[in-house]
Amino acid sequence: MRIEFVSSARGDFHWSRPVLTIGRSEENDLVVADGQVAPRHVQVLHDRRGLVLEVMPDAGRVYVNARPVRERALLRPGDSLSLGECRMLIRDDTDIDARVGAPPNEARCTAALRPVAGPLSGRVVPVGDRLELGATHGALPLELPGNDAALLGLAWDQGELVLDASRVPARHAVRVNGVTVVRAALQPGDQIGIANHRFVLDAPGWAAEPVLAPPPEESLDTAPPEEGGARGEIWWLIGTAALLAIGIAAVLFVRL
Repeated sequence: MRIEFVSSARGDFHWSRPVLTIGRSEENDLVVADGQVAPRHVQVLHDRRGLVLEVMPDAGRVYVNARPVRERALLRPGDSLSLGECRMLIRDDTDIDARVGAPPNEARCTAALRPVAGPLSGRVVPVGDRLELGATHGALPLELPGNDAALLGLAWDQGELVLDASRVPARHAVRVNGVTVVRAALQPGDQIGIANHRFVLDAPGWAAEPVLAPPPEESLDTAPPEEGGARGEIWWLIGTAALLAIGIAAVLFVRL
């Protein structure tokens, strides 16, 4: 197995022994230099059940796939493990990393909705392969005014995390970053709003695609006339006026 570090230049950590200890102390198999990590924070045991994560007494926060772990949890390749501010991915040595830009596997492990307003505030809801909010069986409850039934879904489609609001009543507009949508591809940091609910999409290690600035618009103004042409028109007008003056003077002289 190996551990891959998210948003860090640190190389992968490989291990094959039955027990792996992780913490801030130099005595650990894997040393994590983070002020929020205990001297011995967790250990990973490899037994007949697979990989078992055990949290040491008095250790700080530990999250697996954005869910808090207080004592122990089973780990599988692709799981996200967070100790303090350090985020790691559990990988199999045979994994082939086919990511371009934001890796789909990593994004699926770390993507989570963080409610910032509404009844669900204070929770962290991992997206996983699919997340549903609404009134159907297995979905996270989504209370709407008038007890209207709705289903708001987030699912992966060809490497993109897509928000589907097609089964939300029209009078409860779903907005992404303030724009009303029915279906939209999401990026880390996007804000989703419906009724009195507000969510932020968190995805550590998944970088948002850069926004390209539009090319400058070409000016529609016509090019100014050349300086020589303008001067030529002025002299032509002066010459014409002079000829008219001479003609008028000649006519007056003949009459005299």
